[in-house]
Amino acid sequence: MTISKKIRTSLSSASFIRKMFEEGEKLRKIHGTENVYDFTLGNPDVEPPAAFKTGLKKLALEPVRGMHRYMSNAGYSETRRAVAVALADRTDLSFSENNIIMTCGAGGALNVVLKTLLDPGDEIVLISPFFVEYKFYIDNHGGVFKIASSTEDFQLDLKSISAAITPRTRAVLINSPNNPTGVVYSADSLAALGALLESKEKLTGQPIYVISDEPYAKIVYDGISLPSVFKQIKNSIVVTSHSKDLALPGERIGYIAFSPRIEEGALLEEGLIFCNRTLGFVNAPALMQRLVTSLQRESVDIREYQEKRDILYKTLTDLGFEMIKPQGAFYLFPKSPIPDDVEFIRRAQKYRILLVPGSGFGAPGYFRMAYCIDRQIILNSIPAFKSLASELELTP
Repeated sequence: MTISKKIRTSLSSASFIRKMFEEGEKLRKIHGTENVYDFTLGNPDVEPPAAFKTGLKKLALEPVRGMHRYMSNAGYSETRRAVAVALADRTDLSFSENNIIMTCGAGGALNVVLKTLLDPGDEIVLISPFFVEYKFYIDNHGGVFKIASSTEDFQLDLKSISAAITPRTRAVLINSPNNPTGVVYSADSLAALGALLESKEKLTGQPIYVISDEPYAKIVYDGISLPSVFKQIKNSIVVTSHSKDLALPGERIGYIAFSPRIEEGALLEEGLIFCNRTLGFVNAPALMQRLVTSLQRESVDIREYQEKRDILYKTLTDLGFEMIKPQGAFYLFPKSPIPDDVEFIRRAQKYRILLVPGSGFGAPGYFRMAYCIDRQIILNSIPAFKSLASELELTP
């Protein structure tokens, strides 16, 4: 056998987005890029902010001697301090560089955290719907995932989370703004989660962490701000990247930040650094660390994303599609007009509309649309959506 049975099984359960991307490539060759409406991939279409380009040019023209050498596995001290200062300003907590580990994106950060926390058979609670790769990250480190449902409006369901927690629970993994729903968890719901976990910790005799995956933290709309998990939950760990806020997904630069209120924080730091090294990441990319040091308060212009959200939300709801209006990220997560979301996706393909079924995110009966694509493609897609809605006999 060429590959392991386990990986063969994993490929079959994780291949829908890949298959849709390949289908899109075929359709683009036949019909042209402008006539294929591909909403499958969350790949930012905006450019990094001007400050990033200025910094990159400066480093290229005035390189720092030794700038490409190894550094501490945790990352450059000046970069970690810059992250800590920004977090301290936002949370009024005493963050220092010792609370920060620079990583190869949020995916690398999650694997480092899970490797550090999990013994074989330990459990992580996921909130449905969730980013599909979470299951594989947990499995990478011998963990087991337990799924809790969310409420009808995709907020945290404390009763379901409580029921999913067992003596083997090590963490609850949340994602806000959420992929795929675009929902932002409220400060009250985070505080309630923190209180629930404190009560469970008294029963289990060990900490239960909240791991908050926050690559979309700066992409929020309508004047709202993202509540800080650090302010609401004592045993909190944030993993994030600059893939979305600085539009740098290909550069794989992110970090882990853990709360200064966590007991045995020094031991946690040691474990995270060790796992960063031994998982093979070694350290986050040197050039990107130098560049993001001064960009902790920078962001892409989110007005473009909000405009695209508003166009699609109005168009689709006017046609009869039902959905919660996203507060952040760059996804819509409407209900499928027919019970079988996979069959709905196939019907949409007839009109060259490429979508992802909600069943791929642990939420059958929905579908995901990524609107971080060219605005003109969105406008071009409107007649196709009208034809699809007509076929399905939708009514506003």
